[in-house]
Amino acid sequence: GSVFIRRPALIRPALLLDAGKVGAILSDFIDRTTWMPRLHTRAEEIAFADRLIAQNWVNVFERTGIEAFIARQGSKIHALYVSSPAQGHGIGTRLLNHAKSQNDTLELWTFQKNLRAQQFYTRHGFIEKSRTDGRGNDEKLPDILLKWQRSKG
Repeated sequence: GSVFIRRPALIRPALLLDAGKVGAILSDFIDRTTWMPRLHTRAEEIAFADRLIAQNWVNVFERTGIEAFIARQGSKIHALYVSSPAQGHGIGTRLLNHAKSQNDTLELWTFQKNLRAQQFYTRHGFIEKSRTDGRGNDEKLPDILLKWQRSKG
């Protein structure tokens, strides 16, 4: 009979070869989210993922394949996305905790319409710092700046 070797889950720096999968996770989110405008083609999203990876900003969560990614520049989280089939299994929490282990503060923008993201980040100790009307982002959607700070002591 065949032997299955279950690989352990792993958070690792993304490789340029991962850009296709990272871009696909982002594209799938846009496709599934009714309020999110599609501004770029899938090819452009892969190219965007490629640029983030080339700057060493991206870590991926991998088991049998890449299931999620976080793009972080120092304390600024630019993106955290979990593929649809992998949602609800603590993968986003693991990526966020990995980022927290390397920083005393983290901040990110999320859209006001993204209630699921707001609940996730609030649960993980982020607090709202400001809101905008969306004029400053590409999507022109109102957004919220959230910040996490390691507690002293």
